[in-house]
Amino acid sequence: MGAVHPYAGASLVCSIQNVISGLAESVLSRWRKEYQERGESAFLPPQSGESSTHEQRIAELERFCGQLALENQVLKKALQSRGSGSGMS
Repeated sequence: MGAVHPYAGASLVCSIQNVISGLAESVLSRWRKEYQERGESAFLPPQSGESSTHEQRIAELERFCGQLALENQVLKKALQSRGSGSGMS
């Protein structure tokens, strides 16, 4: 994720931590396995000869979808905590 806004409070940081801790255990297990097998290269885009164009596009879209889902959860939690903090429901 990008830099945290200088006015972001601890609630936003906690919201981000809650989202990360809420990831499915299967996703975390897969990431651990990929990291153990391939190291840092597990999280880099595939090299041009490693997979077909379609496989590369699918992987790119899956990463993008995961990023969007994480961002949506962070925003929802931040809005919920902001609403509950100001007495609004």
